[in-house]
Amino acid sequence: MPVITLPDGSQRQFDNPVSTLEVAQSIGPGLAKATIAGRVNGERFDACDLIEQDASLEIITNKDEVDGLEIVRHSCAHLLGHAIKQLYPDVKMAIGPTIDNGFYYDIDMEHHLTQEDLEKIEKRMKELAKTKYQVIKKKVSWQEARDTFEARGETYKMEILDENVSKDDRPGLYHHEEYIDMCRGPHVPHMGFCQHFTILNVAGAYWRGNSDNKMLQRIYGTAFHDKKALKAHLTRLEEAAKRDHRKIGKQLDLFHMQQEAPGMVFWHHNGWSIFRDLEVFVRQKLTEYDYQEVKGPLMMDRVLWERSGHWDKYADAMFTTNSENREYAIKPMNCPGHVQIFNQGLKSYRDLPLRMAEFGSCHRNEPSGALHGIMRVRGFTQDDAHIFCTESQIQEEVTSCIKMVYDVYQTFGFDNIVVKLSTRPEKRVGSDEIWDESEKALELALQSMDIPYEIQEGEGAFYGPKIEFTLYDCLDRAWQCGTVQLDFNLPGRLGATYVGENNERLVPVMIHRAILGSLERFIGILIEEYAGFFPTWLLRSKRLF
Repeated sequence: MPVITLPDGSQRQFDNPVSTLEVAQSIGPGLAKATIAGRVNGERFDACDLIEQDASLEIITNKDEVDGLEIVRHSCAHLLGHAIKQLYPDVKMAIGPTIDNGFYYDIDMEHHLTQEDLEKIEKRMKELAKTKYQVIKKKVSWQEARDTFEARGETYKMEILDENVSKDDRPGLYHHEEYIDMCRGPHVPHMGFCQHFTILNVAGAYWRGNSDNKMLQRIYGTAFHDKKALKAHLTRLEEAAKRDHRKIGKQLDLFHMQQEAPGMVFWHHNGWSIFRDLEVFVRQKLTEYDYQEVKGPLMMDRVLWERSGHWDKYADAMFTTNSENREYAIKPMNCPGHVQIFNQGLKSYRDLPLRMAEFGSCHRNEPSGALHGIMRVRGFTQDDAHIFCTESQIQEEVTSCIKMVYDVYQTFGFDNIVVKLSTRPEKRVGSDEIWDESEKALELALQSMDIPYEIQEGEGAFYGPKIEFTLYDCLDRAWQCGTVQLDFNLPGRLGATYVGENNERLVPVMIHRAILGSLERFIGILIEEYAGFFPTWLLRSKRLF
């Protein structure tokens, strides 16, 4: 006899286990008709899943712009799979998750899909959705699920099951008429909720994101609750295409990329002028906020990267070379080099805080499929800074970092900024006391400036909590650029110390601070934000007018 507590505090008692849909029906037919799924004790479940114990319940409807819309998009990915299997029975289905503003499905087929094929797939999806068929969920044994996909020749689904045999012994199979897909869910109870979607494009994607695996075809789509929202989104996509930084970069003779240097930027005079003026602007801010500008080496011995811990975590993303029987790595980030500069000479508590900034030339071996103009590259310039301070100085230094972030963003006209505070994960270094103090310091810094923020529980790095700054452009696209990250780990690993007031050797707290992220990416954002019409102070070359 479960007692269900609703968001308004009211309670309903049922004689038997009850589903979210049945609870909605007990409230009213209108609510039942709009019910997509339920949030039971904070966790999402299908509308048909039974609630057997007392629980709190939030009913997710087709008006829900967060969970409800994500579920619709996820179900559209299944609908895409349904349509593809009808049109191309021999295709092998891989994964079909949701992404920001849409969904995709990775498929393995010999035929290379064309725009005409995508239109055919979308047409079939609409035909299927129009029938509003029921989506049937069945929890089955692991072996039954594997047998089901083996009989259908779905090798990728079998691989996923084999990897998760110990984690989920009762996987969920979703039956879309003759089509069967596997998912944790939840999904819509029927396809009447999936009426406003479109297929956007197809691209290549390696299975598991690993270039050693087979290249699959990734079909992208988007979906919304209503026709108006879908149309508005497609209009934004059209405008984004007009503002594409790769297109404008060529028109304004700013830069180019070529196959012989994948992920590396060839800056032309016009683009390099903007790059240098951006550096000048940031340098002015560094002076204003009392930073020392430094320059570390591009390449350092593997031994140092092992000591810092980066070799264990980032080796696959690091470019390496050998000379005189020594292995070197081209730096993917600046922080270990800055600790080396800090370590030169004895430091006292009177020397802290020490703010060290660099326009660091970094390189990361990003997968070729992830490269995108100057937005996602292998060689980039970080506007990186590291602050060495005492625990008592954390709040003041973080407050200064936040002021600098807003100062820079607002200069470029970015006023819509979302802030997230990530707190301690389960696996971490440092005492609970220092985590308590640090998280409190970050919160107080944000609160002192009346900045609203979201807390991401457990999403901090193992070495400290962090603040993330995501700016929204004129097309309402999110760009995560700035970070303020505390680090209790790296200074100690690399032997950084200072002399405290009582002549004891202490390890400083390190604050990683980035504002633009990378200059290349930020210039790409500016190109698309301004549609090529830059502020005059960023234009040295009159040819750009």
